[in-house]
Amino acid sequence: MSGPLTPAGSRTPEPPHRVAVVTGAARGIGAATVLALAAQGWSVLAVDLAADDPDLPYALGTAPDLHALVEAAAPGRVRAFHADVRDADALAEAVHNAEHLWGGVDIAIAAAGVIAGGAPLWEVPRAQERAVLDIDLGGVINLARAAVPALLRRPHPRRGRFLAVSSTAAVRGLPLLAAYCAAKAGVEGLIRALARELAGTGITAAAVSPGSTDTLILRESARLYGLPDHHDFAAQQPVGRLLDPPEIAAVLAFLAGPGGAAVTGAAVPVDGGLSV
Repeated sequence: MSGPLTPAGSRTPEPPHRVAVVTGAARGIGAATVLALAAQGWSVLAVDLAADDPDLPYALGTAPDLHALVEAAAPGRVRAFHADVRDADALAEAVHNAEHLWGGVDIAIAAAGVIAGGAPLWEVPRAQERAVLDIDLGGVINLARAAVPALLRRPHPRRGRFLAVSSTAAVRGLPLLAAYCAAKAGVEGLIRALARELAGTGITAAAVSPGSTDTLILRESARLYGLPDHHDFAAQQPVGRLLDPPEIAAVLAFLAGPGGAAVTGAAVPVDGGLSV
């Protein structure tokens, strides 16, 4: 296990053993976040369903994806754990597993997400709507229920984090994606409430709000909108391009470290200017 990380100029070094639990880890922003944390010396439990969902019409991350991530990051420092974020008991088991492996948990990052729609709200199949709400919002709630008690089990002085991946869809009305917008707005409301509930504990709660990022969700969004290529979304962002998952992961890793200690109750836009 690596020693403490001491960024230049920091007067408060990280403890020598930092542990994270990351959901949605098989691909996209979740996978990039696991790699970013592992590169900084964190031990990470990489959690993912690692299977397709029968209620969603596109492919999700796979077990080979998840295990390839572990090999790329650092076996031993990063471990895979298969769990559906809709299953609160499974997430509780994941957190317990991380505590058993490494002695505690310092950060939980809810990055699992899916998308569905492509029709007005009243025409979207109920099973697809439920999958979006239960994974994108319910999965964040389930992780908080499982992980926050573990964060609080760390002794004082604590520097724990509960982080979630939101979206500019939380603040923009996207036609034909009503359930997704509702779920992401719920995530940001949850983060604000958690920040107040955790006041004085040494634990903060925050989110990042990505714009159009080159992920499976964006490819599915292009299909739902009838676009020939998901890169067509780049035109709506002032930076003039899609974002890459490591760009979002870098901000999550910053929030996880000492530099993010004053950020709580906020959703940090990492959106290429999309929300401007």
